[in-house]
Amino acid sequence: MKRKLELSELIFKILSYTMLCIFALCCLYPFVFAVSAAISGRSAVEYGSVVLFPKDIQFEAFKRMFGDNMFWNAYSNTLFLTLFGTIWAMFVAILGAYALSKKRLLFRKFFNFFLVFTMWFSAGIVPQYLNYLATKEVFNKMGIMDDKWLVVIAMGMAAMNIILLRNAFEGVPSEIEEAAIVDGATELQVLKQVYLPMTKSTIATVALFFGISRWNGYFWARQMISNQNEHPLQVFIRLRLEQFTDAEQMAGWNMPYASDSVIYALIVCSIVPILIIYPFIQKYFAKGVNVGGVKE
Repeated sequence: MKRKLELSELIFKILSYTMLCIFALCCLYPFVFAVSAAISGRSAVEYGSVVLFPKDIQFEAFKRMFGDNMFWNAYSNTLFLTLFGTIWAMFVAILGAYALSKKRLLFRKFFNFFLVFTMWFSAGIVPQYLNYLATKEVFNKMGIMDDKWLVVIAMGMAAMNIILLRNAFEGVPSEIEEAAIVDGATELQVLKQVYLPMTKSTIATVALFFGISRWNGYFWARQMISNQNEHPLQVFIRLRLEQFTDAEQMAGWNMPYASDSVIYALIVCSIVPILIIYPFIQKYFAKGVNVGGVKE
């Protein structure tokens, strides 16, 4: 039998759900506005009459964007950085977390402290930039001229994600590992067949963190990738934004759609893949953060 809610509890629930709905609408509105602005007519966008729903609907901005070869080139570069960047970062994070979760690791406390120390104190952007330049020179001497690999490999370390995985690995009962070792399992087999299946929610969560970070990566991609044909989608959007906001370049604009509509169309297309993938991983999110974020 359900217990009847007291007045204070009822008021709290009403206020909580109301605030949650308001917050959800605030998060949803920018995306809805971007879609509406992308398919609205030129005058409606330029005069700011688009508030929620589109006006003078047209899809010419999307047609122009889809017909731009540089857009597809940037999209492929972003897919490359996201796929290989996530794989490499997960490889580093899993191996690092597995080693740090072992009490038998020599100087374990020092390595754990050093990992956390990097989260408290950073060398700064300039030393990091010089370090990346030195890494780039090493890659060039090795014959790796594609700067995308620099972004993939040099940025494969994330202390917070390693800590999440380490805490999740520490939560695996030691008896299961001991049983696997008695059965003749090697260290790699223990990691693959015991730890990874038992912490898949945390692994999925960390992979989501890495994937979103690589997909939205802008600053270091802009700084380190000099070849325009290798720019990812976020850099491409920024360059197009600079182009379409330049008064001299846009002086002869006579298209039936606003230049801002093209930018909004780019933004929408850059968000859609994450919106498609996120629901499949969201079910692991809360559990993964809880398991990896709490150390018993």
